Amino acid sequence: MKPATHPTALRTQQLLAECGVATTVVEFEQPTRTSAEAAAAIGCSVAEIAKSIVFRGKVSGQAILVVASGDNRVCERKVAELVGEKLGRADADFVRSATGYAIGGVAPLGHAQPPRLLLDADLQRFAAIWAAGGTPFSVFRLTPAQLLQLTGAPWADIRAE
Repeated sequence: MKPATHPTALRTQQLLAECGVATTVVEFEQPTRTSAEAAAAIGCSVAEIAKSIVFRGKVSGQAILVVASGDNRVCERKVAELVGEKLGRADADFVRSATGYAIGGVAPLGHAQPPRLLLDADLQRFAAIWAAGGTPFSVFRLTPAQLLQLTGAPWADIRAE
């Protein structure tokens, strides 16, 4: 683990500082694009990873970003009910154009276009969590309260049963 040097990770670091969140975006030699990869690199549980899942609203075409606990599967039906429209898959090009980030590195802030955001209520069970720092090799540590502060998004039950 080393301080971030990639321009996108540095932009995420700057955005965090502007939002008043005192944390450091760090980079790894190995990828952190999946919850399992990130947890292994960091040395935490998969559940402590705040993974970003992007959907596309079937009617609006808007990006819908769910920040979920790494050990949870996201229930698309629950998310669709919460946002009021059916969900479609978001391919890599859509994710990059909507968020400004590559899949595996979508940070919970600093998006190219404002997405609809939902936070997995299960993340609140931890004192600290880890989110993507803008690249598939970068992450940062924050509290659930800081995640709420950064996003202004509601906590929701999005876990698949």
